[in-house]
Amino acid sequence: CFLSLQKREISNFDYLMYLNTLAGRSYNDYMQYPVFPWVLADYHSETLNLTNPQTFRDLSKPMGAQTVERKQKFIQRFNEVEKNLSAQCHYCTHYSSAIIVASYLVRMEPFTQTFCSLQGGSFDVADRMFHSVKSTWESASRDNMSDVRELTPEFFYLPEFLTNANHFELGCMQDGTVLGDVQLPPWADGDPHKFILLHRQALESDYVSAHLHCWIDLIFGHKQHGTAAVEAVNTYHPYFYGDKMDLNNVKDPLIKSTILGFISNFGQIPKQV
Repeated sequence: CFLSLQKREISNFDYLMYLNTLAGRSYNDYMQYPVFPWVLADYHSETLNLTNPQTFRDLSKPMGAQTVERKQKFIQRFNEVEKNLSAQCHYCTHYSSAIIVASYLVRMEPFTQTFCSLQGGSFDVADRMFHSVKSTWESASRDNMSDVRELTPEFFYLPEFLTNANHFELGCMQDGTVLGDVQLPPWADGDPHKFILLHRQALESDYVSAHLHCWIDLIFGHKQHGTAAVEAVNTYHPYFYGDKMDLNNVKDPLIKSTILGFISNFGQIPKQV
């Protein structure tokens, strides 16, 4: 399959879906939903230049290390935890979880009901809802130390998830903005279909094709855990590594329940492939 990718016989999208499947991730499990990368860093230009490397996200770095400043903060956290706590990691939140998936796809059923169920029966505060691609990128790549989320496959083929066709009352933000359709970058001209078209072109671009293996190493490969992960600023709370933990040796039922609940609610590292 990798040779087919190198020869351009299959798309980057198909290869990522293949890897997700090998790693045990599935559309049928929100807790282990297929994970896809942010591939762009330009959500402000009027036109999208896919020949400019500056247009793209650095695929060799996890979302927590996209800026030098935030990378240093997470390294500092890792070093401070080493001195004070047993759970040494860079990130205490995950890049893919049931709530992240449901929040992205909240404008479509059955994700609407799933999201509300996970939120205790109602939508979240409007300012925390997924409402803008640009602001979500800025949060996950720069602004929010508890946000390192990646994307779902729908960002590359399904324009419907970006529109509030069901007219759900999603609330009103503090600045008075009523939540409806997702706000798109200028280069999409307010058209979800154009956004998906250009976003898919970005995924299949020469730049992403040349660097996608770096992201795969972080999520599915050798930089997923261990020394290589530490060097890549890519370690997560130990509970996220579900397949690395032997729960049979956890005798305390409360601790075991806590670990299982943590994995269910906050995400799980894919099986290494």
